[in-house]
Amino acid sequence: MSQEFDVVVIGGGPGGYVAAIRAAQLGLNTACVEKWTNDKGATVLGGTCLNVGCIPSKALLDSTHKYHEAKTDFSVHGIATGEVTMNVPAMIERKEKIVKQLTMGVAGLFKANGVTLLQGKGKLLKERHISVTAQDGSVSEIKAKSVILASGSVPVNIPPAPLTDNVILDNVGALNITETPKRLGIIGAGVIGLEMGTLWQRLGSEVVVYEALDSFLGMADKDLAKEGSKLLKKQGLDIRLGTLVSGTKVNGQEVEVTSKNAAGEESKQTFDKLIVAVGRKPYTDGLLAEDCGVQMDERGFIHVNEQCVTDAPGVYAIGDIVRGPMLAHKASEEGIMVADIIAGHKAQMNYDCIPSVIYTHPEMAWVGRTEQELKAEGVELKVGKFPFAASGRAMAANETDGFVKLIADAQTDRVLGCHIIGPQASEMIAQVVIAMEFGSSSEDLALTVFAHPTLSEALHEAALAADGHAIHIANRKKRK
Repeated sequence: MSQEFDVVVIGGGPGGYVAAIRAAQLGLNTACVEKWTNDKGATVLGGTCLNVGCIPSKALLDSTHKYHEAKTDFSVHGIATGEVTMNVPAMIERKEKIVKQLTMGVAGLFKANGVTLLQGKGKLLKERHISVTAQDGSVSEIKAKSVILASGSVPVNIPPAPLTDNVILDNVGALNITETPKRLGIIGAGVIGLEMGTLWQRLGSEVVVYEALDSFLGMADKDLAKEGSKLLKKQGLDIRLGTLVSGTKVNGQEVEVTSKNAAGEESKQTFDKLIVAVGRKPYTDGLLAEDCGVQMDERGFIHVNEQCVTDAPGVYAIGDIVRGPMLAHKASEEGIMVADIIAGHKAQMNYDCIPSVIYTHPEMAWVGRTEQELKAEGVELKVGKFPFAASGRAMAANETDGFVKLIADAQTDRVLGCHIIGPQASEMIAQVVIAMEFGSSSEDLALTVFAHPTLSEALHEAALAADGHAIHIANRKKRK
């Protein structure tokens, strides 16, 4: 007779492991199936985010930012450092230590909360049976009252640029480069492409970013995208919009890239490394038996409702394998929601308040709707904008690039979106997420007391500016 659990989670990434911990906290007998192992054969939790995504990339971005500051910006503060060098292998080693510490921490949380960890590849069978194929090929079967599918996503590969050891890389390989490439090519000007380009440009690489679309950051507000493009190009990124990579040829430790621009003109350029960062797709290979009852759409996403319920009774799906942005924090919150629902609690997630962040420098962050989307729908708006160049705290930190842009409904004054490019945008955006969760108006933010001097005052001023009442920039109209 197969072992039975109240909840079985397939996948131990930021959606799956959070769902498993929450379910266990609620008193449910919970198991998590994870196939990822390290070089010693031990199961590794955390998924792409902790192992080869969010965390390691931010460790490298922070290291390279500190190096860049020491090399180019410290003199502004009167600090003389002499020659500054970067030990890339040491930087990579630090990144690996952080990853190991965090993944071991998740394993510790499983033990502390009583989650049963099952090593292997999980497959959903009919009537909520799950087969688990271990690393040695042995297969066992377990049963669950409820199943949460959280298998995540994988990088999209493209035929013109097949991955080649140590030359043509995906995001995993990009995080393990141990020597600064003199010439670096990147296919894709999305989040991963821009962050990787920024990282290596700071260390001296000549970076070319190919983007097939003719617009930069098409999902972002146009004002933010325009400012971001200007600042990244100023830093040295060669971003080529409307340029399609049509072929690659690896010659030893180099790769020749053939591309065509919007005018149809073909060009060739040689790089030491080429990173393919054109997006990610749901990872559902071998996840579902034909008779399990779970349905997928034509793009490979599992069909769910707003509470992540699939077409199969008692089966839920969360994270990158369902609709919505492929973001770790979105997956985690869906995991918590589903665990609460399974435990009999009422739970709902607000998909209108999911923040997005790009960890370049300055950072870019936004939540809610863009001005262009709202105008296309005929919504009457009022917009407040405040530049960091007018912020005393930003000046003190020598971080004056960028702005805060707040959008509110002209009739109700309710905050509909916020778009920030500037220092600590990833932290500041949370203030607006909280405000939007409470249905706040721009006046609510304008009447809130912000500490002085802080970067957050830029948000305060943007809220004031929505009604023409900003204090530290010229107003469009007089205060009434």
